[in-house]
Amino acid sequence: MGVLEEAIQYATELHEGMVRKSEGIPYILHPLEVAAIAGTMTHDTDVLIAALLHDTVEDTPASLEDIEARFGSRVAELVASETEDKRANLPPTDTWRIRKEESLVELAEGDRDVHILWLSDKLSNMRSFYRGYSRRGKSLWEDFNQKDPVQHAWYYQEIARLTSDLREEAAWQEYTRLMGEIFEEELA
Repeated sequence: MGVLEEAIQYATELHEGMVRKSEGIPYILHPLEVAAIAGTMTHDTDVLIAALLHDTVEDTPASLEDIEARFGSRVAELVASETEDKRANLPPTDTWRIRKEESLVELAEGDRDVHILWLSDKLSNMRSFYRGYSRRGKSLWEDFNQKDPVQHAWYYQEIARLTSDLREEAAWQEYTRLMGEIFEEELA
């Protein structure tokens, strides 16, 4: 088995039984989509593996040390760039803004590979938001820790700004188009 296939299997095992919050679909479909999006911008195996594993440290028992031992330091560094300090001792609604501000610092300091990973993840999220928004309108935000669409608009707009080095990529163009449609009122 190749290393990419091993990462798919590992991510599948780690996310077993999990579902996406807003859609109720098997969670593993999200990291697979993130890797597919990243694959339109790079063929770097480390980036593709990081795309598959980007949520494992936040949402599963896996640690950055586990990922480094299995897939190397570069993959672990990429995963770390997208891993928030969840502050388990505090309610997620109370820490949402500070977690997002801290993560944007990581993105701002990241290289092109970090930007590809982030854009791929956030485009997958934006597609999910778009599907939910098309069905439910603004009630979509009730599924999330942050219920204010203005805050989501701020966060996703900052990501677009910080990944603008990828503006020639179809993924960035789709991301900004969907963002504009979902957050049309909030961005006006």
